[in-house]
Amino acid sequence: MAPKYAKDQHHGFVNHVESVAVVGASGQLGRHITEHLLKTGKHSVTALTRKGGNATFPAEVKVAPVDYGDETSLISALRGHDFLIISLAFTPDMGETHGKIVRAAVKAGVPHLIPNAYTTDVVLDHQSVGDEIGVGTFIRKLLEDIDAVGSISWTLLVTGLWYEFSVASPPDWLGFDLRGRKVQMFDDGQRRINMSTWPQLGRAVAALLSLKKVPEDEQDVASTTLEHFRNKPLYVSSFLVNQREILDSVERATNTTDVDWDITHESTSERVAVGREQFSKGNLRGMAKVYYARLHYPGSEAVYEHKLHNDVLDLPKESLDDATKAALKLSQSGWTPDGQ
Repeated sequence: MAPKYAKDQHHGFVNHVESVAVVGASGQLGRHITEHLLKTGKHSVTALTRKGGNATFPAEVKVAPVDYGDETSLISALRGHDFLIISLAFTPDMGETHGKIVRAAVKAGVPHLIPNAYTTDVVLDHQSVGDEIGVGTFIRKLLEDIDAVGSISWTLLVTGLWYEFSVASPPDWLGFDLRGRKVQMFDDGQRRINMSTWPQLGRAVAALLSLKKVPEDEQDVASTTLEHFRNKPLYVSSFLVNQREILDSVERATNTTDVDWDITHESTSERVAVGREQFSKGNLRGMAKVYYARLHYPGSEAVYEHKLHNDVLDLPKESLDDATKAALKLSQSGWTPDGQ
């Protein structure tokens, strides 16, 4: 059993995370994580990037080109790091790639990681709902695979739905078509759920990694340390918000009113049924429709306000309208989550 206090650790022990490796540092979420890690000034940051790729990074970031199919390449890039953050796009082979990275991290001696599982509370809690919509089964397997490898700890970042991503996505996701000025309200559009912005997630990771690894001594046991979140979830949220409040924010940002929008309503149960039918015919957007609608059922399991660690991490209160403007900018750029 590892010593509980910093004073009892081996000679040369440093009681904070010094070096961080990030997989996916140039992605939509990864770049925010990298930005806020650098802002703390407490860490050296290494971006693992695919050999031959054209991603660019801030000058302070060390770049380690790797071959994800070559374990030796991964081990070499990961060796000497205190912490690993994985932020990959969800693809059919993501789980396999994730497993390769984790196994290489263990062999490289990395002690702790955040897996590629930024998600809602249905993964660890309300598991039957998570299994019903598929995401719970998939992500719990990522955690089980990490535990099976051993010798490495994880912290799961529970974020709820990503705000900018969700609002800017086509209506199959949260019901919004920003460019077409259309909204499909789930039921009455009044059901609140927890959602998080990408910058808030970046701040949360940076705050987590700024914590001491363990208490200094017996008098320091009340301190919140990284050890508190070993093999446990970290709950973060920007807003407890509903579709109607989001539309109000969009209207403020675009100087419009309900008259300018085509507002329709669809029951969440019907939306789930339609999404399942679409998915059964090979339409992957059907799964997005199921996922988002199911989280808006009455008595939604996507509310975890009472579990939040925002105050522990000293995360700021955010402006809903500023987050909405970021979503509008993303939509206006032509971005879509699936490239369609």
